[in-house]
Amino acid sequence: MNINILALDTATEACSVALSWQGKIYSHFEKCPREHTQKILPMVEQVLNQANVSLNELDAIAFGQGPGSFTGVRIGVAAAQGLAFGAELPMVGVSTLAAMAQQAIDNCNVDRVVAAIDARMGEIYHAIFSNHQGIATIEQTEQVIAPDELEVASEMSGVAVGTGWETYRDILSEKYPLVTQTDIALPRAYDMLKLANKLYADGQTTPAANAQPVYLRDKVTWKKLPGRE
Repeated sequence: MNINILALDTATEACSVALSWQGKIYSHFEKCPREHTQKILPMVEQVLNQANVSLNELDAIAFGQGPGSFTGVRIGVAAAQGLAFGAELPMVGVSTLAAMAQQAIDNCNVDRVVAAIDARMGEIYHAIFSNHQGIATIEQTEQVIAPDELEVASEMSGVAVGTGWETYRDILSEKYPLVTQTDIALPRAYDMLKLANKLYADGQTTPAANAQPVYLRDKVTWKKLPGRE
């Protein structure tokens, strides 16, 4: 079942939206550090206009829940919440690591993906995904960790995605000598659509008031919208 869903993501340097409407996909992706607040809602308006559809005609809104930039994740969740409240739509949170893994599975037809986003402070956001009937499925829990502290099976094969592989190429290549690097560095809302569709079909939606980001670092807390505690 293909649902009508809007996806948006601002968790990294990239800002992107994608709309699946009646079997057609409309999307926009732009790498624009520190401009997410100005870019995200005009992008949403652009894809809605292209499809000639209004928000309240959709089934749900998906959002990049992180991990990623603290500020970027907050912007994306808040924007999605505002849209979902206004249109009275449920929300679907999608991992930014899973979105990159999905892109690799769709583009490279691989069985396993090692995702790593540069988390600053000498750490990466890291997870391993497997290809389960064409869907990126978590195999090893998402974590924030220093690359040289990773304990991995060196015989693991697959492909690599994410900015962490650019920043810590030597360390990660030593940890995963059989993993092939790709040019997939940032998540895209386009690749969230298939994952969001599966989550929606499985009943994994949340009311807008309860939508939560994933930071992985415990010292960062999320404040809900005023009056929504």
